[in-house]
Amino acid sequence: MFTKPVLLVIAHGSRDPRHAATVHALVRRVRSLRPDVRVETGFLDFNIPSVQGVLESLAAEGVRDVVALPLLLTRAFHAKADIPAVLRDAPPQLRIRQAEVLGPAPLLLSALERRLYEAGLTPADKSSTGVVLASAGSTDPEAIAVIAEIAREWRQTGWCAVRPAFASASLPRTEDAVRELRALGCARVAVAPYVLAPGFLPDRIARGAAEADVLADVLGAAPEVARVLLERYEAAGVPVLAAVGA
Repeated sequence: MFTKPVLLVIAHGSRDPRHAATVHALVRRVRSLRPDVRVETGFLDFNIPSVQGVLESLAAEGVRDVVALPLLLTRAFHAKADIPAVLRDAPPQLRIRQAEVLGPAPLLLSALERRLYEAGLTPADKSSTGVVLASAGSTDPEAIAVIAEIAREWRQTGWCAVRPAFASASLPRTEDAVRELRALGCARVAVAPYVLAPGFLPDRIARGAAEADVLADVLGAAPEVARVLLERYEAAGVPVLAAVGA
């Protein structure tokens, strides 16, 4: 019997089947870390179950409290508009709290480094390696500024240099950042995708990394990501989206 609020992980969804598979792998890791918490998954688009469908099922079961957690790395349009709109249409008996997005967080930098080391780098390579922090991109200035700040902070941990790059909506592109790091004189260049799951834009990042020495995998179901997700769940204390009449 679960006594804590249900954790509803909200993913964007994709036509690429690798996306949903990765989301489900991450959710399985979260469940293994917190067997006392019921964890459900809903998708905004392309995949099932939909967020609305999950919320309706929970309400039909008599669930009252839900923490809705956007599976996003920055606060952009989906976190600010799409997800709140879906949650406002939830069954009125549900008390819903929207948790913060996953990033930025120190644990996510640890996950990025994990992926780089898994791709072949070693800690001894750090000072001579330039890293492209490659994100999906956004038209939201707040999201772009967050990526730039993460790159600045990560540089201070000992890399030769760190440059942000974007697969869409913003510049520079991954390939341009790779060339910039070459021009700076870094002995090797690595691309670290700051994305959660495979799909169209991560594939574009990979193509842009053709001239790099190392391409890391997406963050995916890294244990650090699961831990951040649970931290956001625990921090979602005060209801911010309680339905009228609940």
